[in-house]
Amino acid sequence: MLSATISEREDLKAIPKKRTYTQRFRQKILSEVVEGTISRTAKRYGVSEQEVETMLKDLENELLEKKPQGIKRLGIDEIAVVKGQKNYYTVFVDLDTGKLIGLLNKRTQSDICQYLKSWGHEALSQIEEVSIDLWKPYKKVAEELRPQASIVADRFHVMKQVNQELDQGRKNCKKEVCKEKNTANKRRKESALNKSKYALLKNFEDLNAEQSEKIKEIEIVLPDLAKKYQLKEEFRKFFESSENWSEGILKLGDWLKKALNHFSQSCQTIQSWIGEIIAYFDRRTTQGMVEGVNNKLKLIKRKAYGFRNFDNFKIRSQLSMIILD
Repeated sequence: MLSATISEREDLKAIPKKRTYTQRFRQKILSEVVEGTISRTAKRYGVSEQEVETMLKDLENELLEKKPQGIKRLGIDEIAVVKGQKNYYTVFVDLDTGKLIGLLNKRTQSDICQYLKSWGHEALSQIEEVSIDLWKPYKKVAEELRPQASIVADRFHVMKQVNQELDQGRKNCKKEVCKEKNTANKRRKESALNKSKYALLKNFEDLNAEQSEKIKEIEIVLPDLAKKYQLKEEFRKFFESSENWSEGILKLGDWLKKALNHFSQSCQTIQSWIGEIIAYFDRRTTQGMVEGVNNKLKLIKRKAYGFRNFDNFKIRSQLSMIILD
């Protein structure tokens, strides 16, 4: 079947050195591997699974020879190999194109540095911004390799911390209500807290009628929790509305003063990352593109039957996000 396909569709000059298939045939195989499995694709085209894996290995070697070029804004994040376990792949994304440009099965500072150095000085010297979550090793990597680049803390990860502290406040409030001795007050507070989680975490303009009533109920019987919600909304809105760096830092400074007694952990984190958080207002760079790539990688990971090692998973991921030449 393989020889027939080659003779009918292509000139034998297209056969790669030391291979028994043409470039076009390989491209067809690899394109289908993206959506299927190695074993199923091999069976369909009458080749061995080993030959398919060889095609993947050849592609990997070709991609390794192509160093990233022209990257101005780099996003660094991670995905869990298995959810709930402390084992991650590091993901590198071109934030201007939204393309996956690297995947590493390690997450230590030294390993990430070594990997990025393999791109070469020319590629690294073009990077102007590095977008990261609030993980210090990423910051140290960026500072070591690109000291002149702007390091931007992703605003959504900062917002996530504020939301987590707000939700912890809700949980603490429930514990305090359990100790309430006045039966009438206890019932009113329990009613306000019932099904309040998603109303509190949701953006104000996105609340439905029931959730809006829930917030009003909280404002009446749980003013401290209502204040946390108000501060959370203020935090989100000035990130969306500030037009420049100076306006952003003034609003953030005002928020920190008001929020210190309500969001002590978040305020401490923000103060530790103030420079990287304020850098957002220069070009409003976020990890949105990275999150989109991560979601695709998670889908590939779930579907990757037959990909028994990281290298094959990496190639499949790259295949899913590029157009084969």
